[in-house]
Amino acid sequence: MAERSVLITGGTGGLGGAVTTAFRAAGWRVVVPERGSRPDAEPAEGLVRLVADLTDPVGAARAVEAAADDPAAPLRAVVNLVGGYASGGLVHETPVEEFERMLTANLRPTYLVTQAALPHLVAAGGGAVVCVSARAAVSPFAGAAGYATAKAAVLAFANAVAVEYRSRNVRCNTVLPSVIDTPANRTAQPDADHSRWVAPAEIASVIRFLASTDSAPTSGAAIPVYGRA
Repeated sequence: MAERSVLITGGTGGLGGAVTTAFRAAGWRVVVPERGSRPDAEPAEGLVRLVADLTDPVGAARAVEAAADDPAAPLRAVVNLVGGYASGGLVHETPVEEFERMLTANLRPTYLVTQAALPHLVAAGGGAVVCVSARAAVSPFAGAAGYATAKAAVLAFANAVAVEYRSRNVRCNTVLPSVIDTPANRTAQPDADHSRWVAPAEIASVIRFLASTDSAPTSGAAIPVYGRA
């Protein structure tokens, strides 16, 4: 029986599937919120699914409560994977609504889920929060100002959590992927050198490490996971 729980947002995505698999293999109880029910999803031992809109405070709180409702497996980690990407024109060509949509997709769920989870992590004696930013947060590219800004905001928020909760034994770290080798990205960039991209399983190993007690001395770190890209 699992002795600790992890809440993984975006756990059904291209990266999320690998992260969910990694935590289940390590014996965690894994809770994965989804935007809609999937009737074809098969039950799996150690995996809890629920429907929740993580851009809504009520939905985020519901997901956290589900992750924290097993006294035998207290919530000890939160992995914020949910987000989105959209490219556009240069800044003067991008409507503010599109810019703000990137903040809503990337920063808002990370904030709401972490905010709801922190009291549970503190009550459990400590734990870890892992956020997913992007290389674009520290090395932007043209045509994606909204995305780069949103991912930079995720990084700044994670650093703030690390500072505020260090004395309460809650750590917060961030991973910064480059291009992740997922089917969706291969479809979007069929002519790219996919061998240079980073595999989801490789990122999942880093995230699992940051959530584990093996990384106990580490908080406020921004870990590049670029592969060879």
